[in-house]
Amino acid sequence: MINNIPELLQLDDLCRSKPERPGWSLTFGATCRDAAAVCLDDQNHPFRVNLQINGIQDTEVELQWNPINDTIRRFNADQEVATEYGAYGIAALIMPYLTGLTVIERSIKGKNFGFDFWLGSIDNPSTLFQRKARLEVSGIRRGSKSIVESRVKMKLEQISPSDTLSPGYVCVVEFGTPGTRIIEKCKT
Repeated sequence: MINNIPELLQLDDLCRSKPERPGWSLTFGATCRDAAAVCLDDQNHPFRVNLQINGIQDTEVELQWNPINDTIRRFNADQEVATEYGAYGIAALIMPYLTGLTVIERSIKGKNFGFDFWLGSIDNPSTLFQRKARLEVSGIRRGSKSIVESRVKMKLEQISPSDTLSPGYVCVVEFGTPGTRIIEKCKT
């Protein structure tokens, strides 16, 4: 599945059972979908926009979502939380296509791991839940390339304590452009 990114990704896919996200919680996906839609709407994007992807692969994909209502806005009123969960959703949509890995489990806070999710291989169902890599995700509502790069560096440092566990990825989603920067960090 690596490098077979479709031309169009839909935020609604986060709450649908899909082969590229076999271990994904559809309830969590709906929360991430709503948050991402609020972040994109807040930046006055139309309901279909090009998402720039760079880092491990430079490409773009069309991203589509449905109009949001006042209830969705109210439950995503905390901009920091909405930006974080919206970024989780974008990362979960694109990582399987760029890496062949999918989100399978939340990392445990307080264990000094420094990352958000464990990733598993979607190419081999027998190893899906064998924690192949780490994923740290961060969201920025609107920021320049230098702000995105600064956040990437900060997040690469943040995941350093767990570098001996497995390879790691940092995914920073910026909703203003919109775009995402994904960097791989090898296991030490």
